[in-house]
Amino acid sequence: MARLNEAKANFDADPSEMNFIWLGRRYAYLSDYQKAIELFTEGLKEFPQSYKLYRHRGHRYISLRQFDQAIADFKKAYELMPKGAMDTEPDGAPNQLNIPLSNTQFNILYHYGLAHYLKGEFDLAEPIYRECMEYSKNPDLVVATADWLYMTLKRQGKDDQASEVLNLISSDMDIIENDSYLKRLLMYKGELPVEELFKTNNKDVALSLATQGYGVANWYLYNGDIAKAKEILHQVLDGTSWAAFGYIAAEADMKRL
Repeated sequence: MARLNEAKANFDADPSEMNFIWLGRRYAYLSDYQKAIELFTEGLKEFPQSYKLYRHRGHRYISLRQFDQAIADFKKAYELMPKGAMDTEPDGAPNQLNIPLSNTQFNILYHYGLAHYLKGEFDLAEPIYRECMEYSKNPDLVVATADWLYMTLKRQGKDDQASEVLNLISSDMDIIENDSYLKRLLMYKGELPVEELFKTNNKDVALSLATQGYGVANWYLYNGDIAKAKEILHQVLDGTSWAAFGYIAAEADMKRL
């Protein structure tokens, strides 16, 4: 709450574009996604060309399973964002090295592709993820993009192209945050046993289950064991990390299966 109060004070003193964003982000970190969306919407009335506000509102539309609204926001954010540039995006919860790893252009494309993926529009997600790779300028972003691109290709039956994505991945990559994505990709490569994915040092067991469980379910799905895939998806959905992308994707897949 201290950070929310700080964001409120900053906003009251100066309702700037970035203070709209930070106040909305602080509400979102407390799972008040509707309040966050309301703030981003208010901010867009003041700053209608803000691709950053569209990026953050689209993210929270995903949290609320409003995928069409998310796609519309990311489409607009993409149209407005500077191409070929990378705006470093500060973290709301800094990593252990306190090094921001992502950029706004990456986040727009990453979530834009995700929204299409969640709708089962894999053919639309693919080119977005391929462009996202152009903004994936460190190993953490590479594994995040590669993971969803791989899954997008596999869902289209493009197995050869999916295998090409795995050529970008190796066990010695210097990962700071996205170890879960690396593990999923190494599992897909056959270099990590499936059971290893559920072994974690992450204190958030529910989040780990959602993230790694979704990867394991995919592995069974790709290998033709639909019954086992459903079993793992049910385990994910029995968890509590309902805002995690793995959990939302598990919901979407269960509806399709």
